[in-house]
Amino acid sequence: MKIEVSIPLQILRLSDDAGHLLKEYPVSTALNGPGEQKDSYCTPRGRHIVRAKIGAGQPLGAVFRGRRPTGEVWTPALHAQHPGRDWILTRILWLSGCEPGFNRLGNVDSMQRYIYIHGTPECEPMGEAHSHGCIRMRNADVRELFDLVPVNTQVMVLDA
Repeated sequence: MKIEVSIPLQILRLSDDAGHLLKEYPVSTALNGPGEQKDSYCTPRGRHIVRAKIGAGQPLGAVFRGRRPTGEVWTPALHAQHPGRDWILTRILWLSGCEPGFNRLGNVDSMQRYIYIHGTPECEPMGEAHSHGCIRMRNADVRELFDLVPVNTQVMVLDA
């Protein structure tokens, strides 16, 4: 399995090892565009792997803080109580860069920047850049993707 994320198209594609397209999902990457620098709130490009999978068995809409479930499930009322919160919901696929000096180590390390593929509230837009750097997906979509890919799955984030 391999994942390809197109920043210009705001699409995530899952393919098998032979390159056959299995699934395609709308996503939302960084409002600030592509970039690798720490504290840039940009989506890092290049070769990554899924370093960790977090949230197996959690309900759809489960809320995570610091990669741990809070016990809450997202609702519009909970959303209204926490305006401006960057909601991380349902599942987390934590990405690690594979290109030293570009998206790994130092001030460009995707894993140290806590770059994830994760669920987001249904009220958030898909198909347009809106995140703080992560790759956001619909909750049902990220749950499905989570169940399909193992740890160490290759992830390519493209800006062309």
